[in-house]
Amino acid sequence: MAGKPKLHYTKGRGKMESIRWLLAAAGVEFEEEFIETKEDLEKLRNDGVLLFQQVPMVEIDGMKMVQTRAILSYIAAKYNLYGKDLKERGTTDLMGMIMYLPFQPADTKEKNLALIIERATTRYFPVYEKALKDHGQDYLVGNKLSWADVHLLEAILMAEECKPDVLSGFPLLQAFKGRISNIPTIKKFLQPGSQRKPPTDDKFVAVVRKIFNI
Repeated sequence: MAGKPKLHYTKGRGKMESIRWLLAAAGVEFEEEFIETKEDLEKLRNDGVLLFQQVPMVEIDGMKMVQTRAILSYIAAKYNLYGKDLKERGTTDLMGMIMYLPFQPADTKEKNLALIIERATTRYFPVYEKALKDHGQDYLVGNKLSWADVHLLEAILMAEECKPDVLSGFPLLQAFKGRISNIPTIKKFLQPGSQRKPPTDDKFVAVVRKIFNI
């Protein structure tokens, strides 16, 4: 039997968090090896396991995979969470904006936070609210849980950390959040003590800057 997938990344959310979410939703146990120093990163690079010198890196099924999108696609296909062709590009863009917010200079943070909320409420969430309204199903694609649902819930929760009432104008997304959060594997991941990572704080920003020399 193949061992558990092993995730190599820092001890924060970053680009690995969507991978943690998807594995957790699929009910797959995984191990994590944290990159905590510049030396840890150098060792991985020197061992030649980081194609394109990149993390996140995931060891799964005898492969060492890099590039977040490729890893997510592989996991989604393997655990039958692919869903038909729904573009999750919007949620990826939104999460990217939120992810980089703590790394921005204090004087631009407020402006960028306002932009995130504006984009979430006028560009991204209306599309998903309409999709749920148009097909009247519980899930975004087909009528079963897929990567798209997991990704959207992650984006919603990240947006709510920026503005707790960000879903106030989206009743169907509020209901969707309740439904998907109660799926047993996801409910477990949302409990304290799971492998879900907390929001990025200044302390973690400093660690990341040190490791990656930024």
